[in-house]
Amino acid sequence: VQLQASGGGLVQPGGSLRLSCAASERTFSSNVLGWFRQALGKEREFVAAIRRGRDTTYSNSVKGRFTVSKDIAKNTMYLQMNSLKPEDTAIYYCAASVSSLITSSLSIPESYHTWGQGTQVTVSS
Repeated sequence: VQLQASGGGLVQPGGSLRLSCAASERTFSSNVLGWFRQALGKEREFVAAIRRGRDTTYSNSVKGRFTVSKDIAKNTMYLQMNSLKPEDTAIYYCAASVSSLITSSLSIPESYHTWGQGTQVTVSS
């Protein structure tokens, strides 16, 4: 398995979750690792990305609440999600791109060549 997301679950509004994305060593060395999400009946949406040099980019909807990071020793990327809202409910996917993407391409799903299987996050009281 090249990418495997985990850590989803049910959480109350205002709560926190940390998602993990375990990668093979080769995939983890990709130029860009990203998180996307897809709510029921909606298109896949960009959440956050981290470059090989650790530069990060976030969607406006999660900026200030979510933090993307990676642990090189564990070949794992994380998404710390705080102050969760019901509208954050979705299946969360991690993805990797071998290309050095320009900022405007980070949010485009077709820019990524490898995808994990997704983990469900439900924010509800």
